[in-house]
Amino acid sequence: MLSAARNIINKTIDFFHPPFARIIPLQTFRYLACGGTNTVLSLVLYSFAFNIILRRESTHIYGNVNITAAVGAQIISFCVSFPIGFMLSRYIVFPESNIRGRKQLFRYALATATFILLTYVLIKTFAIMLPMVRADISFVFISVITAVLSYLSQRFFTFKTTAEEELGDQ
Repeated sequence: MLSAARNIINKTIDFFHPPFARIIPLQTFRYLACGGTNTVLSLVLYSFAFNIILRRESTHIYGNVNITAAVGAQIISFCVSFPIGFMLSRYIVFPESNIRGRKQLFRYALATATFILLTYVLIKTFAIMLPMVRADISFVFISVITAVLSYLSQRFFTFKTTAEEELGDQ
């Protein structure tokens, strides 16, 4: 079933690649398609969780601890989009990686946590250093920075291919 799903996704993405083939390599195009789809899924899930599941109200956790609807919706969205993003990266974008799955998952989680922190720091930095720039414009710029760095970290760290790993898995 996984193989059939992989083939369908690859054929769908590859169908749209030819007009961009001269400027974007197939792997990068697959990364953009998978990442973009996962981002849209995350936004839809966030909106659904915020408006429908949580009804825009804080949720009581324990004692005096409450989670705002915005944070709760982010947690719900993340719990779905994180594993989907990992699976898309592992099986669609970087299937040639010869690193064991557990190690890939750990590295993916580490990179994801790093980029969540980086996004927070950049938002704060832009707000302090460039207060005249609208927050939404800053966020678009920050998103581009983190997307490029994310691709590079996945390609050269999380899902890299090395002869060293090949020998270790035999």
